[in-house]
Amino acid sequence: MNPKRYIRQTILKEFGAEGQRKLANAKVLVVGAGGLGVPVLTYLNAMGVGTLGIVDADVVSISNLHRQVLFTEAMVGLLKVHAAAEQLQKQNPETQINAYPTFLDVSNALEIIGDYDLVVDATDNFPTRYLINDACVILNTPFVYGALHGFEGQVSVFNYENGPTYRCLFANMPMADAIPDCNENGVLGILPGIVGNLQALEVVKVICGIGEVLSGTLLLYDALTQRMQRMTFPRQSKNFNIKRLADSYELDSELSLKEIGRIAIRPLLIDGRIEVVDVRTQQEFDSEHLQGAKHIPLDQLEQRSHEIDLNKPVYLICQVGIRSQKAIYILQQKFPQKEFVNVTGGMNMIDSYANTY
Repeated sequence: MNPKRYIRQTILKEFGAEGQRKLANAKVLVVGAGGLGVPVLTYLNAMGVGTLGIVDADVVSISNLHRQVLFTEAMVGLLKVHAAAEQLQKQNPETQINAYPTFLDVSNALEIIGDYDLVVDATDNFPTRYLINDACVILNTPFVYGALHGFEGQVSVFNYENGPTYRCLFANMPMADAIPDCNENGVLGILPGIVGNLQALEVVKVICGIGEVLSGTLLLYDALTQRMQRMTFPRQSKNFNIKRLADSYELDSELSLKEIGRIAIRPLLIDGRIEVVDVRTQQEFDSEHLQGAKHIPLDQLEQRSHEIDLNKPVYLICQVGIRSQKAIYILQQKFPQKEFVNVTGGMNMIDSYANTY
């Protein structure tokens, strides 16, 4: 290892040569070589993580290039793991790169993850997240989580030093019909870079034992306002009882599209049978809202929760369904006996499916 390569970080007294040694000895598995995986891999490689594993069976496409900046147009059609490995080796020849041109599944998760100290979830789907969580619980391996939705991002660290797991925050996988299409929602090219770098930072903190790790804390980032919020959540012992992987992590779809409530909101609201709480900003609400919905912005929800009619079924709505999930978490802490309903996909999905009936 050439010490000059890392001199600008080893001179930091909180990091130093010991921190660099820990990075050099670390083995980090990155699941997903897309928008989140690219910045994670690029910076961990540049900073001197000794071994990087990359799991992905996808190929580079032209629509990836606006955000997956490790790739070039000449790489379109190549497997991402091979294209990434080639670029990363040019960036830092000292790193051991292990490429796994496959998707993580029940048959290979324990074997692949078992060779690494830490896992980075850089995926874009729920089944893989729950699979990673369960495998990491079984193997007692921490993992760094990141997720994107529209202009928002989330980061946390699970299963770290006996801290909460992913299931402590999101207990159950959502129904297949309840997940918005990420291709329709899109993503601003810079956002995965921001969130991926936050994930990479958590990896460094975990490996080197510096700073305050986001264990038991969900970091919420809003790109349009450049605001960050932190939400804490407790460890639940029952989520550590996983001894084997599930037979399948496929999405369930027990309910039909009509039954999950996102289309039928308007008639129920007009009839006064439900309480709909819109947690968007004042500007979003003024631009468009459901007639009869009660407007309580997310950042005021805790203080104004008494305004909600708990005698009716309560539905939470935002623009795309992410802030309303956060709202439900807040309300469940205050009213644990009350069931709240998330309007999946928010106003976007109500408008998209308005003609279904």
